Amino acid sequence: MANPLAQLTQNLPKIAIALILIGGGAVFVSKLSGGGANGAGTQVVNVTVPTLTTKARRGAIAFKENCAVCHGENGAGTDQGPPMVHTVYNPGHHGDESIFRAVKNGVKQHHWPFGNMPPQPQVNQTMAVNIAAYIREVQAANGIVFREHRM
Repeated sequence: MANPLAQLTQNLPKIAIALILIGGGAVFVSKLSGGGANGAGTQVVNVTVPTLTTKARRGAIAFKENCAVCHGENGAGTDQGPPMVHTVYNPGHHGDESIFRAVKNGVKQHHWPFGNMPPQPQVNQTMAVNIAAYIREVQAANGIVFREHRM
């Protein structure tokens, strides 16, 4: 009867190659599907933008000028920041006040691996209110509504 340790040692190079191929295949599939460590797989690709109220139209302009570089066009997310059109930002989990605090004070990374969001001192309170209105209207058009947050 063959020694199991000797058999394992003899087959170790084959096992290592198989594991490398499996791991590489998993990374390849992850990249194709938009996944990966940067959270990009959770980005919204096609965001429906509804007919906006006046306040939200103003917010859309302010969002484009101040937020879209990281949070993407219409809040769809980028490699630099998470999508705002995502259920984690539903009003029951992150109310408008959390948007205002994030703009004013910045926010430590907690849901996504993009790093901390710095304060945005160029965005005044009126702009932040309009941005929140814009985000909420776009969220609603994409089926993201208030859901009570439970821990």
